[in-house]
Amino acid sequence: MTEERILNGRYVVGELIGRGGMADVHLGVDQVLGRKVAIKLLRAEMARDPMVQARFRREAKAVAGLNHPNIVSVFDTGEEEQEFSGSTVELPFIVMEYVRGRTLRDLIKSGEMTNDLAIKYVLGVLEALAHSHSMGIVHRDIKPANIMVTERGNLKVMDFGIARALADSASTMTQTQTVVGTAQYLSPEQARGEAVDARTDLYSTGCLLYELFTGRPPFTGDSPVSVAYQHVGEYAPAPSTLVAELDPIFDAVVLKALAKDREDRYADATAFATALSNARGGIALPPEELTAPLPQSRANNGDLTAVAPFAAAPTAAISTSTPDSAASVPVNQTGYLEPVAEDSRWETPPIWEQNLQRELNEHRAKSKRNWTVAISTVLVLALVVSGLFFYNWMRAEAERNAPVAVPVLQEMTQAKAESTLRELQLVPKVETVFDDEIKTGLVVESDPAAPREVRKGTTVRLMVSKGPEARVLPESLSGQSEAGARQVLTDLGFEIGTVSRANHPSVPTDWLVDTEPKLGKKVKVGTKIDLVLSTGMVSVPQLVNLMVPEATELLEDPEVGLGITTVEEPNAAVEPGTIINQDPVPGSTTPQGGTVRVTVAVKPEEPSPTPTPTDTASEGPSAPKESSGTPTSPAPTEKSGKGKDPALPLPVLPVPSP
Repeated sequence: MTEERILNGRYVVGELIGRGGMADVHLGVDQVLGRKVAIKLLRAEMARDPMVQARFRREAKAVAGLNHPNIVSVFDTGEEEQEFSGSTVELPFIVMEYVRGRTLRDLIKSGEMTNDLAIKYVLGVLEALAHSHSMGIVHRDIKPANIMVTERGNLKVMDFGIARALADSASTMTQTQTVVGTAQYLSPEQARGEAVDARTDLYSTGCLLYELFTGRPPFTGDSPVSVAYQHVGEYAPAPSTLVAELDPIFDAVVLKALAKDREDRYADATAFATALSNARGGIALPPEELTAPLPQSRANNGDLTAVAPFAAAPTAAISTSTPDSAASVPVNQTGYLEPVAEDSRWETPPIWEQNLQRELNEHRAKSKRNWTVAISTVLVLALVVSGLFFYNWMRAEAERNAPVAVPVLQEMTQAKAESTLRELQLVPKVETVFDDEIKTGLVVESDPAAPREVRKGTTVRLMVSKGPEARVLPESLSGQSEAGARQVLTDLGFEIGTVSRANHPSVPTDWLVDTEPKLGKKVKVGTKIDLVLSTGMVSVPQLVNLMVPEATELLEDPEVGLGITTVEEPNAAVEPGTIINQDPVPGSTTPQGGTVRVTVAVKPEEPSPTPTPTDTASEGPSAPKESSGTPTSPAPTEKSGKGKDPALPLPVLPVPSP
């Protein structure tokens, strides 16, 4: 299985659904929005030409500003690096609206096109062009293959690959000086290399309407050049002469759009759409708008008649003869036949017949001259156009082969260095290197280096600094969150290794305590750094057998950070003030800032001396009664502090009976 291809980390590239002159179109999926898209990707063999890349990017820029239901939407653009012929090339791509349907070219080939559908589709194209022209964009390549009909019958205009802003439409040729557009739909001004405007698109739309009506373009030929010559110097036959069922009312509408002089065409797309809609409703184009010649139009009775610029022959009289009869039968001005005497054929022809013959001869000579002039004009035009093509080709070749000097790129940012090279029509190739002096992201050097001269299209290697090879682990990372520490270490070029835990008196739980190698140590970039995070707990030290002041000092040390509470307990075995027990026990853990409870030994109370017996018999009844009991010691007293011995209370002992 092949690895899934994803662009910009978002668009999954699927099956190939179309191929053009410079790009392939794939079905794709937008993983973020979960929708199908069409991905137009420049082919690798075309990506080496900066002019092709510029044309591809111009398409995205042109369509991105257009928002119309009859124009395919552009969602996103970007570039992808790909290895081709041993080098890395940038492949720009356009993410567009995915349209399910067929092109008008497919519908024409399948024979499914009707006159009503043709009118409907062209009106949709004109709506799209009206919006495009209002935004200052001339399409320049309207043709059936660039018009899509969706499954619901909606229309979508595609492929603005050679579109230009009206402000930049003075050039109708590409940077390689080849005529843009498709020959069968090329306007005369495009063929002549003149400036284009919105009416250029109207001419191409007229060619489109012509083909939808008749099933063929208005001009065909053996080569694109021969077709271009026809656009400049010949007139197409009226559509109704090719399709019997087509109403001749549409001839004027179509042929006005095909006028050689753009001033004779419709003023804009809206005017074209209005004329087409009126013709569909039976309203003919007004006579004052018939500025373009209408060659060979079909009259209402179905006969073919010649229309200007070809003049009709005089019909005042004709002479006919047969092998069997020499009789000449003139036709008078009223159309009736007049018999002529049998011998009149030997006589001098009458004056009217001589005049007629002279007029016929003059008409033939004039027609011949017209054809000669027309052919000569076409030949001269062909020579001029060919010479212009050759001159432009020579100039383009000289410009393309002119060497350029590699500029000084050192310490430029990577983006600026790449942009500088592309402006000089050079191909940047980025490589990262360690450098102790040049900051990260800046160019260290280039190969070839300045000021060497190279041909346009040459690949220039850019060595971009990724900082020193060894860096110091910042001590300031201690006490930072795990996420923050990871980000800093990754930005410095290190990799993250294992994660362990350690007790610490002040670093919050799961925040960084230390690293391995240790913080502050100089480490080679790319080394794996192990993280030691805080558990949020503190190890309890050994306090038994210590005096309270010693224990207090030990617990209050910043490395421990615990408090202390004391409980006194009489104990004669150890020196008073000595800790004889603790809770928690030594070696266990307790939360940061916790308290350790210790039991402190105090001197036991000494028993009172036994009183001397006295004679109480003489005392009589007033003598005290015998009392019995055992002396008791006071209960241990819990105290908090640094363990200073409190004043012990004097015991009260009962007096024994005599």
